[in-house]
Amino acid sequence: MKKAIALAMASVMAAGLLAGCGGSAANSTAASSEAASSEAASTSTEAATEAHTVNTTDPITLTISWWGGDARQAAYEAACKAFTEKYPNITVECTYGPWNGWEEAQSTALAAGTAADVMQVNWNWLFQYSGKGQSFVNLNDYSDVLDLTQFPSSALDACTVANSLQAVPVAMAGRIYYWNMATFKKAGLDHYPTTEQELLDAAKTFQEKLGDDYYPLAAGPLDRMIMMTFYLESKYGEPWVTDSTLNYTVEQLQEGLEWIQSLEDNHVMPDLKTMNAAGDKTITDGQAWITGKYAGIFEWDSAPSKYQSALADNSGFTVGEEIKFGDKANGGFSKVSMGMAITKSCQHPVEAAALIDFLWNGEGAAIIGSECGIPASTAGLASAQAADAVKPLVLEANTKVLAFVDMPLDPYYESSKLKDTTDGIYTDVFDGLSYDEYDPQEAAEILLDGVSGVLSANA
Repeated sequence: MKKAIALAMASVMAAGLLAGCGGSAANSTAASSEAASSEAASTSTEAATEAHTVNTTDPITLTISWWGGDARQAAYEAACKAFTEKYPNITVECTYGPWNGWEEAQSTALAAGTAADVMQVNWNWLFQYSGKGQSFVNLNDYSDVLDLTQFPSSALDACTVANSLQAVPVAMAGRIYYWNMATFKKAGLDHYPTTEQELLDAAKTFQEKLGDDYYPLAAGPLDRMIMMTFYLESKYGEPWVTDSTLNYTVEQLQEGLEWIQSLEDNHVMPDLKTMNAAGDKTITDGQAWITGKYAGIFEWDSAPSKYQSALADNSGFTVGEEIKFGDKANGGFSKVSMGMAITKSCQHPVEAAALIDFLWNGEGAAIIGSECGIPASTAGLASAQAADAVKPLVLEANTKVLAFVDMPLDPYYESSKLKDTTDGIYTDVFDGLSYDEYDPQEAAEILLDGVSGVLSANA
């Protein structure tokens, strides 16, 4: 199932996505903050090594990059425009696009030294692309420009790699279920599933009342991997990884994969072969989601907008509850959903730090609101709430997630070698199951070898 990634194409993609924040933009397909006192946050930061002053006279150009849907694009662009209004000598140019292919393009740009000055980064990128501090500057050095006391100390600690604060946390996020209640009501159901049995019962009702092409849930390879992790952690009460060692045996992995297959066999969700054949590999682009034939997703609490807006009838789009699959623990994890970093190639790090502070601690936070999740910055959240820019659905989902999950996340869980949508181990394993190329035992062995290999390589 594995296919090679064309790095040259990634480079072209990175170049082709560049656009000015104030100009026309190509359409793109479309994470509750942990409160912390200034004293707590300051324990994980250091004073800037020298005083810095933002240059307000000389012409300066900064570049910034992010991934996301149309709503996030518009919010970032408006916030960057407001920054330029505050600092008229600073021009901000934007690079953005959908997630598919984005990491490959950005990793290529980082390796070439052509990445944007300010980057929206996935948390694992700090480990994968800057494990020795080679790619991103130490933001502690600019704490007189970027107010680090506004961020939770635990989240800052999570972004500290190689004794360097390589990013500030934009938000904390986790996965939760969302449901299209319009389809549930069409099947005669007035509530969404909150237990595994209710999920199975809903699947049976869907099939009987609506037909074989209606499912209560749809999930891609990474979604299935995270669902399985929640399931195993709930049942066995062990985090996925501890001290770079996978805590699950091949037999337990096989059990988890058989559970995923049971959801397919019981009509809870279509297999990947069916989804791919129907053009539903990206769920929001497929007609089955748009028309309500797929009535549920398992997604980040920061990402409901693109799913809701894709529905032909979104009046019933609802955040559900976490589903507990075992009695040992709730299972599941939250993470620094994304961060903002300054690349080592940036020629104006002081002004870049000022841009980050503006976006997440200052006026920009009121513009971006919850488009990147519930702001982790105390000041940013207050600003967003005062501007009524926090979406109730995102806040509800984030609150439910953070109250439920109880396991840590290994930083290499999202390594590109594992989660890449073309060549990753997760895609290989779950596609292989759906296309009958692997039985669960074979798939479990591949998953064990793949995860263990990534862990040992980064130990």
